Amino acid sequence: MALSAEDIRRIAHLARLQIEEQDIPRYADSLSEILGLVEQLRTVDTQGVLPMAHPQEVAQRLRADEVTETDQRARFLENAPLVEAGLYLVPRVIE
Repeated sequence: MALSAEDIRRIAHLARLQIEEQDIPRYADSLSEILGLVEQLRTVDTQGVLPMAHPQEVAQRLRADEVTETDQRARFLENAPLVEAGLYLVPRVIE
């Protein structure tokens, strides 16, 4: 699929990109190659192929879901300049 200079200008406008006029042919060639690869991938028969999260047969090692730190909320609240009902009070920034 070959993109025209007008296609590149429109894509750049939609993407809010400023492209120099002399760079348009290079972008057209690069994007046309990418779209050609996508078209090539579309021709591959994937019927019966299960979706994969990873290209290799690996399993992620998971650790036990257990508490490893103690609750230090009260200690942290002691350092705050203003606290009310267990919440940090901060200056209002929106009227």
